[in-house]
Amino acid sequence: MSEPLFPDLDPNTVTHGDRRGRGAGLNMASRYDRQFSHATYDGWHREEATPTRTRVQVDKSRTILAQNRSPDVPFDRSINPYRGCEHGCIYCFARPTHAHLGLSPGLDFETRLFAKPDAATLLAGTLARASYRPETIAIGTNTDPYQPVEKRWQIMRQILDVLWEHRHPVSITTKGSLVIRDADILGRMGRAGLATVAISLTTLDNSLSRAMEPRAGAPRRRIAAIRMLAQAGVPVTVNLSPVVPGLTDHEIERLVQAAAEAGARYASSIALRLPQEVAPLFREWLAREAPDRAAKVMARVREMHGGQDYDSRWFHRMRGEGVYADILRRRFELARKRHGLSDRGPALRTDLFQVPPRAGDQLTLGL
Repeated sequence: MSEPLFPDLDPNTVTHGDRRGRGAGLNMASRYDRQFSHATYDGWHREEATPTRTRVQVDKSRTILAQNRSPDVPFDRSINPYRGCEHGCIYCFARPTHAHLGLSPGLDFETRLFAKPDAATLLAGTLARASYRPETIAIGTNTDPYQPVEKRWQIMRQILDVLWEHRHPVSITTKGSLVIRDADILGRMGRAGLATVAISLTTLDNSLSRAMEPRAGAPRRRIAAIRMLAQAGVPVTVNLSPVVPGLTDHEIERLVQAAAEAGARYASSIALRLPQEVAPLFREWLAREAPDRAAKVMARVREMHGGQDYDSRWFHRMRGEGVYADILRRRFELARKRHGLSDRGPALRTDLFQVPPRAGDQLTLGL
Protein backbone atom coordinates (compact mmCIF):
# COMPACT_ATOMS: atom_id res chain seq x y z
CA MET A 1 0.00 0.00 0.00
CA SER A 2 1.45 3.38 -0.98
CA GLU A 3 2.01 6.14 1.53
CA PRO A 4 -0.70 8.81 1.73
CA LEU A 5 -0.17 11.86 -0.43
CA PHE A 6 -0.65 14.16 2.56
CA PRO A 7 0.39 12.51 5.85
CA ASP A 8 -0.85 13.99 9.11
CA LEU A 9 0.85 17.29 9.80
CA ASP A 10 2.63 18.08 13.01
CA PRO A 11 0.44 20.72 14.72
CA ASN A 12 3.34 23.16 14.86
CA THR A 13 4.99 22.52 11.50
CA VAL A 14 4.96 25.18 8.81
CA THR A 15 4.67 23.80 5.28
CA HIS A 16 7.48 24.40 2.80
CA GLY A 17 5.50 26.98 0.83
CA ASP A 18 4.59 28.92 3.97
CA ARG A 19 8.17 29.22 5.15
CA ARG A 20 9.73 30.27 1.85
CA GLY A 21 12.09 33.14 2.69
CA ARG A 22 11.44 32.68 6.42
CA GLY A 23 13.55 31.34 9.25
CA ALA A 24 11.07 29.48 11.46
CA GLY A 25 9.80 26.06 10.52
CA LEU A 26 7.41 26.04 13.47
CA ASN A 27 4.57 28.27 14.55
CA MET A 28 3.93 26.87 17.98
CA ALA A 29 1.20 28.35 20.15
CA SER A 30 2.07 31.12 22.56
CA ARG A 31 3.08 29.81 25.97
CA TYR A 32 0.17 31.81 27.36
CA ASP A 33 -2.46 30.26 25.07
CA ARG A 34 -5.07 28.01 26.59
CA GLN A 35 -6.31 26.66 23.26
CA PHE A 36 -4.27 24.77 20.69
CA SER A 37 -5.06 23.81 17.10
CA HIS A 38 -3.98 20.67 15.26
CA ALA A 39 -3.70 20.67 11.46
CA THR A 40 -4.39 17.33 9.77
CA TYR A 41 -5.20 16.01 6.31
CA ASP A 42 -8.93 15.24 5.88
CA GLY A 43 -8.69 13.37 2.55
CA TRP A 44 -9.66 16.29 0.31
CA HIS A 45 -7.33 17.83 -2.25
CA ARG A 46 -5.17 20.56 -0.79
CA GLU A 47 -3.68 23.32 -2.90
CA GLU A 48 0.02 24.02 -2.64
CA ALA A 49 0.79 26.41 0.20
CA THR A 50 1.71 29.95 -0.77
CA PRO A 51 4.36 32.05 0.96
CA THR A 52 3.15 33.78 4.09
CA ARG A 53 2.97 37.54 3.61
CA THR A 54 4.18 40.07 6.13
CA ARG A 55 1.40 41.96 7.89
CA VAL A 56 2.02 45.16 9.81
CA GLN A 57 -0.36 46.61 12.40
CA VAL A 58 -0.13 49.99 14.10
CA ASP A 59 1.02 49.89 17.72
CA LYS A 60 -0.71 52.62 19.70
CA SER A 61 1.70 52.62 22.64
CA ARG A 62 1.51 55.79 24.71
CA THR A 63 5.14 55.67 25.79
CA ILE A 64 8.25 55.02 23.74
CA LEU A 65 11.18 54.66 26.15
CA ALA A 66 11.62 51.18 27.62
CA GLN A 67 13.52 51.02 30.89
CA ASN A 68 16.18 48.38 31.42
CA ARG A 69 17.36 47.07 34.79
CA SER A 70 19.41 44.09 33.60
CA PRO A 71 22.83 44.32 35.27
CA ASP A 72 24.74 42.77 32.36
CA VAL A 73 23.84 45.28 29.62
CA PRO A 74 25.37 48.78 29.39
CA PHE A 75 22.22 50.91 28.98
CA ASP A 76 19.19 51.82 31.04
CA ARG A 77 16.77 52.92 28.30
CA SER A 78 15.90 51.81 24.80
CA ILE A 79 13.48 52.33 21.93
CA ASN A 80 11.90 49.61 19.80
CA PRO A 81 10.30 51.15 16.69
CA TYR A 82 8.81 47.74 15.83
CA ARG A 83 7.59 44.59 17.52
CA GLY A 84 8.53 41.42 15.71
CA CYS A 85 11.24 41.33 13.06
CA GLU A 86 10.99 40.43 9.39
CA HIS A 87 14.66 39.46 9.24
CA GLY A 88 13.56 36.05 10.53
CA CYS A 89 16.82 35.16 12.28
CA ILE A 90 16.19 31.69 13.68
CA TYR A 91 18.39 32.33 16.72
CA CYS A 92 16.78 35.65 17.71
CA PHE A 93 16.51 35.90 21.50
CA ALA A 94 13.62 38.39 21.13
CA ARG A 95 11.24 35.83 19.64
CA PRO A 96 9.62 34.94 23.00
CA THR A 97 8.37 38.54 23.37
CA HIS A 98 5.71 37.84 20.76
CA ALA A 99 4.05 35.47 23.23
CA HIS A 100 3.11 38.53 25.30
CA LEU A 101 1.00 39.64 22.32
CA GLY A 102 -0.78 36.28 22.11
CA LEU A 103 1.21 35.38 19.00
CA SER A 104 3.69 32.65 18.19
CA PRO A 105 7.42 33.23 18.65
CA GLY A 106 7.76 31.15 15.48
CA LEU A 107 6.50 32.27 12.08
CA ASP A 108 4.25 34.95 13.63
CA PHE A 109 7.29 36.76 15.00
CA GLU A 110 8.64 37.39 11.50
CA THR A 111 5.35 37.88 9.64
CA ARG A 112 2.97 39.63 12.05
CA LEU A 113 4.68 42.88 12.93
CA PHE A 114 3.70 46.00 14.85
CA ALA A 115 4.93 49.46 13.88
CA LYS A 116 4.99 52.56 16.09
CA PRO A 117 4.42 55.51 13.73
CA ASP A 118 4.00 57.90 16.68
CA ALA A 119 7.42 57.03 18.06
CA ALA A 120 9.13 60.30 17.11
CA THR A 121 6.30 62.44 18.50
CA LEU A 122 6.25 60.46 21.74
CA LEU A 123 10.02 60.75 22.00
CA ALA A 124 10.00 64.51 21.52
CA GLY A 125 7.41 64.82 24.28
CA THR A 126 9.49 62.68 26.63
CA LEU A 127 12.69 64.62 25.99
CA ALA A 128 10.88 67.93 26.61
CA ARG A 129 9.90 67.03 30.18
CA ALA A 130 11.60 69.11 32.83
CA SER A 131 12.41 65.95 34.78
CA TYR A 132 14.18 64.21 31.88
CA ARG A 133 17.90 63.56 32.24
CA PRO A 134 19.81 62.47 29.11
CA GLU A 135 21.67 59.18 28.87
CA THR A 136 22.42 57.12 25.78
CA ILE A 137 19.33 55.58 24.22
CA ALA A 138 19.91 52.11 22.78
CA ILE A 139 18.00 51.13 19.64
CA GLY A 140 18.03 47.66 18.11
CA THR A 141 18.49 45.76 21.35
CA ASN A 142 15.29 43.76 20.89
CA THR A 143 14.13 43.90 17.28
CA ASP A 144 16.00 45.48 14.37
CA PRO A 145 15.11 49.12 13.60
CA TYR A 146 16.36 48.65 10.01
CA GLN A 147 14.33 45.59 9.11
CA PRO A 148 12.75 45.67 5.61
CA VAL A 149 9.47 47.35 6.61
CA GLU A 150 11.44 50.43 7.76
CA LYS A 151 11.93 51.34 4.10
CA ARG A 152 8.23 52.14 3.90
CA TRP A 153 7.45 53.31 7.44
CA GLN A 154 10.64 55.38 8.00
CA ILE A 155 10.07 55.45 11.76
CA MET A 156 13.78 55.18 12.53
CA ARG A 157 14.61 58.16 10.36
CA GLN A 158 12.03 60.27 12.21
CA ILE A 159 13.48 59.18 15.56
CA LEU A 160 16.97 60.19 14.45
CA ASP A 161 15.70 63.62 13.40
CA VAL A 162 14.30 64.16 16.91
CA LEU A 163 17.48 62.93 18.58
CA TRP A 164 19.65 65.23 16.44
CA GLU A 165 17.42 68.24 17.13
CA HIS A 166 17.87 67.56 20.84
CA ARG A 167 21.56 66.66 20.52
CA HIS A 168 20.76 63.41 22.31
CA PRO A 169 23.17 60.41 22.25
CA VAL A 170 22.09 57.13 20.65
CA SER A 171 23.62 53.68 20.21
CA ILE A 172 22.23 51.55 17.37
CA THR A 173 22.56 47.82 16.74
CA THR A 174 21.49 46.39 13.38
CA LYS A 175 22.17 43.81 10.72
CA GLY A 176 20.07 45.71 8.18
CA SER A 177 21.95 47.34 5.30
CA LEU A 178 19.20 49.98 5.19
CA VAL A 179 21.17 51.80 7.89
CA ILE A 180 23.29 53.40 5.15
CA ARG A 181 20.21 55.42 4.14
CA ASP A 182 20.77 57.43 7.32
CA ALA A 183 24.54 57.80 6.96
CA ASP A 184 24.10 61.56 6.57
CA ILE A 185 22.48 62.24 9.93
CA LEU A 186 24.39 59.45 11.69
CA GLY A 187 27.62 60.94 10.36
CA ARG A 188 26.76 64.35 11.83
CA MET A 189 25.84 62.76 15.13
CA GLY A 190 28.90 60.53 15.12
CA ARG A 191 31.29 63.40 14.52
CA ALA A 192 29.63 65.30 17.36
CA GLY A 193 30.09 62.38 19.77
CA LEU A 194 26.38 61.58 19.77
CA ALA A 195 26.07 58.27 17.90
CA THR A 196 27.60 54.85 17.48
CA VAL A 197 26.45 51.96 15.31
CA ALA A 198 27.09 48.25 15.89
CA ILE A 199 26.76 46.01 12.84
CA SER A 200 25.99 42.39 13.73
CA LEU A 201 27.97 39.82 11.73
CA THR A 202 27.40 36.09 12.12
CA THR A 203 28.98 34.56 9.02
CA LEU A 204 30.59 35.39 5.69
CA ASP A 205 28.95 32.35 4.11
CA ASN A 206 26.10 33.61 1.91
CA SER A 207 24.26 30.28 1.84
CA LEU A 208 24.35 29.90 5.61
CA SER A 209 23.29 33.51 6.08
CA ARG A 210 20.28 33.07 3.78
CA ALA A 211 19.17 30.01 5.73
CA MET A 212 19.85 31.33 9.23
CA GLU A 213 18.78 35.00 8.82
CA PRO A 214 16.81 34.94 5.55
CA ARG A 215 15.76 38.59 5.21
CA ALA A 216 18.71 40.30 6.88
CA GLY A 217 21.38 42.06 4.86
CA ALA A 218 23.80 39.74 3.09
CA PRO A 219 27.28 39.56 4.67
CA ARG A 220 28.89 41.65 1.93
CA ARG A 221 26.25 44.35 2.36
CA ARG A 222 26.89 44.52 6.10
CA ILE A 223 30.61 44.88 5.44
CA ALA A 224 29.78 47.64 2.96
CA ALA A 225 27.60 49.32 5.61
CA ILE A 226 30.53 49.30 8.05
CA ARG A 227 32.72 50.95 5.41
CA MET A 228 30.16 53.63 4.46
CA LEU A 229 29.29 54.52 8.04
CA ALA A 230 32.95 54.72 9.04
CA GLN A 231 33.68 56.98 6.08
CA ALA A 232 30.76 59.19 7.13
CA GLY A 233 32.32 59.67 10.57
CA VAL A 234 30.35 57.15 12.61
CA PRO A 235 32.25 55.09 15.21
CA VAL A 236 31.39 51.52 14.18
CA THR A 237 31.47 48.35 16.27
CA VAL A 238 31.39 44.89 14.74
CA ASN A 239 29.27 42.62 16.88
CA LEU A 240 29.93 38.91 16.36
CA SER A 241 26.48 37.93 17.48
CA PRO A 242 25.70 35.21 17.94
CA VAL A 243 28.68 32.91 17.67
CA VAL A 244 27.11 29.51 16.94
CA PRO A 245 29.38 26.70 18.18
CA GLY A 246 30.01 24.07 15.56
CA LEU A 247 28.46 26.20 12.83
CA THR A 248 30.00 29.70 12.67
CA ASP A 249 32.72 29.65 15.33
CA HIS A 250 35.43 28.76 12.80
CA GLU A 251 34.87 32.20 11.21
CA ILE A 252 35.72 34.33 14.25
CA GLU A 253 39.10 35.50 12.95
CA ARG A 254 37.86 36.14 9.40
CA LEU A 255 34.86 38.14 10.63
CA VAL A 256 37.00 40.38 12.81
CA GLN A 257 39.50 40.91 10.00
CA ALA A 258 36.83 41.77 7.42
CA ALA A 259 35.21 44.29 9.75
CA ALA A 260 38.52 45.89 10.70
CA GLU A 261 39.52 46.27 7.06
CA ALA A 262 36.17 47.96 6.37
CA GLY A 263 36.75 50.54 9.10
CA ALA A 264 35.28 49.15 12.31
CA ARG A 265 37.05 50.50 15.40
CA TYR A 266 35.47 48.35 18.10
CA ALA A 267 34.47 44.70 18.46
CA SER A 268 32.22 42.66 20.72
CA SER A 269 31.01 39.07 20.76
CA ILE A 270 28.00 37.22 22.17
CA ALA A 271 27.58 33.46 22.38
CA LEU A 272 24.41 31.81 21.08
CA ARG A 273 21.58 31.85 23.60
CA LEU A 274 18.30 30.00 23.24
CA PRO A 275 15.73 31.29 25.76
CA GLN A 276 12.27 29.76 26.06
CA GLU A 277 10.71 29.06 22.62
CA VAL A 278 13.92 29.85 20.75
CA ALA A 279 15.41 26.47 21.73
CA PRO A 280 12.84 24.25 19.94
CA LEU A 281 12.75 26.62 16.98
CA PHE A 282 16.53 26.44 16.62
CA ARG A 283 16.64 22.66 17.07
CA GLU A 284 14.02 22.19 14.33
CA TRP A 285 15.97 24.53 12.05
CA LEU A 286 19.18 22.61 12.65
CA ALA A 287 17.52 19.29 11.85
CA ARG A 288 16.16 20.77 8.63
CA GLU A 289 19.08 22.89 7.40
CA ALA A 290 22.17 21.26 8.92
CA PRO A 291 21.23 17.68 9.91
CA ASP A 292 24.84 16.50 9.67
CA ARG A 293 25.94 19.02 12.30
CA ALA A 294 22.83 19.28 14.47
CA ALA A 295 23.99 16.93 17.22
CA LYS A 296 27.44 18.53 17.42
CA VAL A 297 26.04 22.06 17.58
CA MET A 298 23.58 21.27 20.36
CA ALA A 299 26.22 19.32 22.30
CA ARG A 300 28.48 22.38 22.23
CA VAL A 301 25.62 24.69 23.22
CA ARG A 302 24.77 22.53 26.21
CA GLU A 303 28.42 22.22 27.16
CA MET A 304 28.53 26.03 27.42
CA HIS A 305 25.33 26.21 29.49
CA GLY A 306 25.73 23.55 32.13
CA GLY A 307 24.10 20.75 30.16
CA GLN A 308 21.05 22.82 29.23
CA ASP A 309 19.92 24.55 26.05
CA TYR A 310 20.06 27.83 27.95
CA ASP A 311 21.11 29.27 31.28
CA SER A 312 19.55 32.65 32.08
CA ARG A 313 21.92 33.72 34.85
CA TRP A 314 23.18 37.30 34.64
CA PHE A 315 26.69 37.66 33.21
CA HIS A 316 26.50 34.06 32.00
CA ARG A 317 23.66 34.00 29.45
CA MET A 318 25.63 35.86 26.75
CA ARG A 319 29.04 34.29 27.48
CA GLY A 320 28.63 30.68 28.49
CA GLU A 321 31.15 28.84 30.64
CA GLY A 322 33.51 25.92 30.46
CA VAL A 323 36.52 25.00 28.35
CA TYR A 324 34.87 25.53 24.98
CA ALA A 325 33.44 28.93 25.91
CA ASP A 326 36.86 29.99 27.18
CA ILE A 327 38.49 28.94 23.90
CA LEU A 328 36.01 31.00 21.88
CA ARG A 329 36.61 34.05 24.07
CA ARG A 330 40.39 33.73 23.79
CA ARG A 331 40.23 33.40 20.02
CA PHE A 332 38.02 36.48 19.76
CA GLU A 333 40.25 38.53 22.05
CA LEU A 334 43.39 37.59 20.10
CA ALA A 335 41.73 38.50 16.81
CA ARG A 336 40.43 41.78 18.20
CA LYS A 337 43.84 42.82 19.50
CA ARG A 338 45.62 41.67 16.35
CA HIS A 339 43.53 44.06 14.27
CA GLY A 340 43.69 46.95 16.73
CA LEU A 341 40.03 46.99 17.71
CA SER A 342 38.95 48.19 21.15
CA ASP A 343 36.54 46.17 23.27
CA ARG A 344 34.69 49.28 24.44
CA GLY A 345 32.86 51.78 22.29
CA PRO A 346 33.32 55.51 22.81
CA ALA A 347 31.60 57.34 25.65
CA LEU A 348 28.87 59.46 24.08
CA ARG A 349 28.22 63.05 25.09
CA THR A 350 25.23 64.14 27.15
CA ASP A 351 26.40 67.72 27.77
CA LEU A 352 25.12 68.87 24.35
CA PHE A 353 21.52 67.98 25.15
CA GLN A 354 19.03 70.77 24.59
CA VAL A 355 15.30 71.02 24.05
CA PRO A 356 14.73 73.08 20.90
CA PRO A 357 12.20 75.89 21.15
CA ARG A 358 8.76 75.17 19.76
CA ALA A 359 6.16 77.44 18.27
CA GLY A 360 4.52 79.40 21.08
CA ASP A 361 7.38 78.95 23.56
CA GLN A 362 8.44 82.09 25.39
CA LEU A 363 12.09 82.74 24.58
CA THR A 364 14.62 83.95 27.14
CA LEU A 365 15.62 87.57 26.58
CA GLY A 366 19.34 88.26 26.44
CA LEU A 367 20.39 90.99 28.84
